[in-house]
Amino acid sequence: MRILVVEDDLTLSAGVCFELDCNGYLTVAAYNCKKATQLIQNDHFDLAILDVNLPDGNGFDLCRSFKVTHPDLPVIFLTANDLEKDILNGFDLGAEDYVTKPFNMKILLRRVEVALRRNPAAEQPLSNRWSDGFLTLDFSKLTAVRGDEKIIVTSNEYKLLKALIENAGNILTRQTLLERLWDIEGNFVDDHALTATINRLRAKIEDDTHTYIKTVRGMGYAWMGAAK
Repeated sequence: MRILVVEDDLTLSAGVCFELDCNGYLTVAAYNCKKATQLIQNDHFDLAILDVNLPDGNGFDLCRSFKVTHPDLPVIFLTANDLEKDILNGFDLGAEDYVTKPFNMKILLRRVEVALRRNPAAEQPLSNRWSDGFLTLDFSKLTAVRGDEKIIVTSNEYKLLKALIENAGNILTRQTLLERLWDIEGNFVDDHALTATINRLRAKIEDDTHTYIKTVRGMGYAWMGAAK
């Protein structure tokens, strides 16, 4: 289940994405209206979380533009402004919910669950555990076992694995994967780092008889493993 998070506070964005990722969702971050518009035009999302105040516009106008082409997309607004007229404006635009800052992350997660339940077209979140008998990944405990050996997987490697597994059999472009690899300071991981991360993952989880990550030249990567 894919969630677009549009928030210009890099620390808050990283925290929201991390919590959602840990609960089985696939998040993509944007920090301004321009980037969010590009993402919504080129990708599928089951929910959008929009900050009201953005560097190059506001979440209300962004929501209005989203609803033109994606009328069924659930939207949750985030804002430090709790004025009644702004809250009503958000609901008038078709928002599912309106969350004022600061907020408890558990409450946001529950509101995300409720918003997605109202959307019958939304997919179910990825299970926190994946296994094919040889490789076992637990995304809630952040543990990985290959054969009988426990292996060390980094936070960014878990993000990549979750993105690939949730889209198993489908090609994820390098750009899409790069969007998933924001570090805790909100800095982009560059293209070379993505290649290095993929290579490290292969060395950790694959062997001569088990291949999980397929390179599709000129396009990106696909997860080929089948859970049992």
